[in-house]
Amino acid sequence: MEISGKKVIVTGGARGIGKQFAMDLKELGAQPYVVDVVQENLDALKADTGIPGSILDVTSDPDVVAFFEKYTAENGAPDVLINNAGITMDGLFVRQKGDEVNKLDVLKWQKVIDVNLTGVFLCGREAAAQMMKNGVKGVIINISSVSRAGNFGQTNYSATKAGVAAMTVTWAKELAKAGIRAAAIAPGYIRTEMTDKIDQKIKDKINAQIPAGRFGEMKEISQTVKFIIECDYVNGRVLEIDGGLRI
Repeated sequence: MEISGKKVIVTGGARGIGKQFAMDLKELGAQPYVVDVVQENLDALKADTGIPGSILDVTSDPDVVAFFEKYTAENGAPDVLINNAGITMDGLFVRQKGDEVNKLDVLKWQKVIDVNLTGVFLCGREAAAQMMKNGVKGVIINISSVSRAGNFGQTNYSATKAGVAAMTVTWAKELAKAGIRAAAIAPGYIRTEMTDKIDQKIKDKINAQIPAGRFGEMKEISQTVKFIIECDYVNGRVLEIDGGLRI
């Protein structure tokens, strides 16, 4: 698919990696539109880059349906959806300290499931529906993680990212007749505002486990998005961009 002129929706796109996706795609001639849950970040993005966006709770079925219907009515069906919105609420599954046994709070479990898995499902479903209705042979790009294989302290997050990878394969099979592709990216440790705050000693330990010897750059994940969009033969696969890290 040629990127120039294509309509791209990025969830969780007002900061971090999502913002990088939107900015890089705009430079390539695409028409990005971001959704997020923080109006201040959306306002800053538009002021800095001119990229439009709006508030959307990806966990709300009626809100997601309404957004995609409104977007399509005003702009036409999207050509690309980047399902980037996600959160972490880490904690050990069960931990014992002396006589006390602490358990992962079900609210932490459910919130991560709602955003990282249900949100991806809802946005993917509505994007695909609009693509089908309007005859758009588009692509859905989901953001999984190296943690999908299971990571210490991330029962909830790992479960969602494994689910995202499985949904990607399923969608590629189911949407093929409509000419719609689905692929995913599984980043390893990426340098962002959040990871920049990690203590250097901890980062050194992490880097020692990565064959590339460093955290990845947001630009490198964005380059993978570009590759998936442009290469029509990428379908139903999870591209691991992790510097060789194996958790």
